[in-house]
Amino acid sequence: MTAVTTGGAVMGGRAVMAGRAVVTGIGVIAPNGLGLEEYWSATLRGETGIRPIRRFDPATYPVRLAGEVTGFEPKDHLPSRLIPQTDRMTQFAVAAADWALADAGADPAGLDPRAVGVATASASGGFDFGQRELQKLWGQGPGHVSAYMSFAWFYAVNTGQISIRHDLRGPAAALVSEQAGGLDAVAHARRGVRRGAPLMITGGMDSALSPYGLAALIASGRLSGRDEPARAYVPFAEDACGHLPGEGGAILVLEDAARAAERGARVYGEIAGYAATFDPPPASGRGSNLRRAIEGALADAGAAPDEIGVVFADAAADPELDRAEADALAAVFGPRGVPVTAPKTLTGRLYSGAAPLDLALAFKALGEGLIPPAGGGPAAARYGVDLVTGAPRPLTRSAALVLARGFGGFNSAMVVRSDRAREGER
Repeated sequence: MTAVTTGGAVMGGRAVMAGRAVVTGIGVIAPNGLGLEEYWSATLRGETGIRPIRRFDPATYPVRLAGEVTGFEPKDHLPSRLIPQTDRMTQFAVAAADWALADAGADPAGLDPRAVGVATASASGGFDFGQRELQKLWGQGPGHVSAYMSFAWFYAVNTGQISIRHDLRGPAAALVSEQAGGLDAVAHARRGVRRGAPLMITGGMDSALSPYGLAALIASGRLSGRDEPARAYVPFAEDACGHLPGEGGAILVLEDAARAAERGARVYGEIAGYAATFDPPPASGRGSNLRRAIEGALADAGAAPDEIGVVFADAAADPELDRAEADALAAVFGPRGVPVTAPKTLTGRLYSGAAPLDLALAFKALGEGLIPPAGGGPAAARYGVDLVTGAPRPLTRSAALVLARGFGGFNSAMVVRSDRAREGER
C-alpha cells in the first residue's frame, strides 16, 4: 500500500504545532514574465513564453521549442562575485528569493539566523554549468575546470546559496521529486513554520535548456516534437503528444499567521493542506494514486470538494497520464465538477519550478477573483474536464487545489486558501 504523507500532526515522533502557515512574499521568474505582477498579467492575456530555443542551435534535436526566460540579466540582480559561482537556475533562485523577501517586507537580518530556514526543490541541478565544465575537462584538461563545479551542479545548491546570501542557519532542505518537488518543498517549509520557525523561504527553480539538459529531458519520451507553439503542448486534447520543457519557477516566503498579523504583513493566503502519494510500478496492473493525494490534501485542509474553486492541473499532455488525472478529478469532484486550468501550457513544464509558479497564480486568482486560462483549446469531451481556455473566468470560492506529478510515480497535491476571497464570499 502506498502511504499518504500529509502536513499532519506528528513529525519525527513528536507533535507538531498546528499554527497556520501563510504566504507573505512571492518572487517569480517565468518565460512570459519576470516578477509576480508581470507574470500574472501575461497569463491573463494568454501571452505565451513558448518559442524556438535561442540559447543554442536545436536544429539537430527532435524538440526545438521551449519556455525560455528572456530579459533576465544576472548582473542586474546578483553580486558580481556570485555570477561565476552559479548555474542559471541558482541565479534565478537567488534573485527570486530577494524579490520574495522584498515583497514580504521581511528582513531576515532582524531574526535569529538559527531559526530561519530554506527549503527548495530542483529536478535537474545545474545542467548548464555542469556541461560547460565537462567540456573544459575533456577539451582543455582538469586544470581548466572551475573549483565551483564541486557544488554548482548540485540539487541542493539553491538552498545553500539562498542561505549563505541571507546568513540563514535554520532548518534547511532540498527536495528532488521532479515535477512534484516544488509542492513537496513548500510542504516541508510549512512543517518548519509549524515547528516554530518564524520565517521559511521555499519554492522550486529549474533550468535545463542546454544541449546536455535537453538531451536528458528528451530521454524521458514525454516531450512534444511539434514546431507550432500553439499546438505543441495541449493537455487533455485529442491530439496531445507530450509537453514542452521550460525554465524558471517561484520562491515564496512563509510565516506563521500570528506573526505575520503582528507585524502587519500583507498575506496572500494560507498553505492549508498537503498530501503526497507514490504510484505503483507500471507493470503492476494497479492504477494511479493521484486521487488519494487529492483526498489527503482536502482532509488535511479540512475542506470539502465543493470549497475548491479551481484546480491547477499537472497537465502532462500524455494521453495515459491525462486520463489518470481526469479520472482522479472526476472521482473527487464529479465529471466537469470543478474548473480546471493549466497555465503551464504558456511556459512549458518547469519541473520543480512548475508547482510553486502555480501556487503564485492560485493566490493571485483567489485574491483577484479570476481563473487564468490555459493555452490551446477546450478539453476533449472524453476526459470530462472543464478546462478554462481563451479568457479568464470568474472565481468566487476561497480555496484552490494545485496538483503536480513527477516522473517515476510522484504525486503531490496542495490546497491553498485566501482570506481575501472569503471576504468576497461574505
